[in-house]
Amino acid sequence: MFVDTAKIFVKSGDGGNGSISFRREKYIPLGGPDGGDGGRGGDVVLVADPNMTTLLDFSYKRKYKAEAGGNGAGSKCFGKDGETLYIKVPMGTVVRDVETNKIMTDLAHPGDTYVIAKGGKGGKGNTRFTTPTRQAPDFAEPGMPGEERWIYLELKVLADVGLLGFPNVGKSTLLSVVSKAKPKIANYHFTTLNPNLGVVALPGIQSFVIADIPGIIEGAAEGVGLGLKFLRHIERTRVLIHVVDISGLEGRDPFEDFMKINEELKKYSVKLSDRPQIIAANKSDMLYDESVFEEFKKKVGELGYNKVIKISAATRHGVEDLMKEAARMLSEIPVTDIEISEEERYVPEEKSFTYAIRKEDGIYIVEGSFVDRLLASVNVNDPDALRYFHKVLKNKGVLQELRDMGIEDGDVVRLNDFEFEYLL
Repeated sequence: MFVDTAKIFVKSGDGGNGSISFRREKYIPLGGPDGGDGGRGGDVVLVADPNMTTLLDFSYKRKYKAEAGGNGAGSKCFGKDGETLYIKVPMGTVVRDVETNKIMTDLAHPGDTYVIAKGGKGGKGNTRFTTPTRQAPDFAEPGMPGEERWIYLELKVLADVGLLGFPNVGKSTLLSVVSKAKPKIANYHFTTLNPNLGVVALPGIQSFVIADIPGIIEGAAEGVGLGLKFLRHIERTRVLIHVVDISGLEGRDPFEDFMKINEELKKYSVKLSDRPQIIAANKSDMLYDESVFEEFKKKVGELGYNKVIKISAATRHGVEDLMKEAARMLSEIPVTDIEISEEERYVPEEKSFTYAIRKEDGIYIVEGSFVDRLLASVNVNDPDALRYFHKVLKNKGVLQELRDMGIEDGDVVRLNDFEFEYLL
């Protein structure tokens, strides 16, 4: 089974908590704080693996979580850093953030890596909070939470040449005679369901990868049928071979088919429609009137398509000339990665702890991620810790904002479950 899209959840490891500890040894009853820092949480990293060809593995497992950092301990022992989680994906995988649908990275080369979720930072132990006036702090920082997100994985086949054409025009047959690929071939009026890749290796030319992409129908750019899958897989190709049935035995007009497919390409991507095309007039062995080919060649020539080669994939007539022309054109076109526009590119948000203040029933309520982290790191029942708590509120600007809102002496301030009276 060929699977070319997947949606998975990733979470990096949380940072370990800092330790609250005091040195207590024989003859050293007041040794001071010695709590170590927590370890850093493990990252989640995507790796492009050339040995993978589909995203099938992600149909069975959809959630991935890295190891958390270890907690700090006494004697200034630091917690162990969490192990990095490596997730292998096929080459050609484009990664999107589900929430914004923007592209985070394109893993197009062997061994390409991308940190999809960074591990949380470890919290500081109480040793870090000693000052000349606070020599025995009994509080420490909790570890920072790891990042988590849902992501889309999209596989875009890595091929130099893509075969275009309506179903049943002979693309699969052509692929089978120019490479060792073994696509299913029959007189189907529907389409190849999976992309088939083959390597073309002929004497005197540089070998290249050719792909028979799932067929296209009208409306493909809007997602009709297998259209979007088709279009996704030809984005990386440098040359397109447009196969048409020149015989007309099934009552199809080759020029009309040619125009319809190019119209779908233009709707999906102007850049894609501008790719160089070689037109392969297939099934020429069954052509009953030579003027049909000449008329077709004239019409496409007027549109600027001058590379028209008459072939028969069944008898192999003209096939070698077609492949040599494709190799010649490839030698003149540099390999480039997919271009990601500024509008499409994902820009990570600066991670910060924030708060908001509102007044409800005469009480000033401070809430947000900053509040959660602050309350988790201090013991509000300890005088030293409480002084540190008020210092952080002042440095963060919370107290000034409360004054700007008109707080008065004796008003109540609430942070989650903790309340205190404001004193000027």
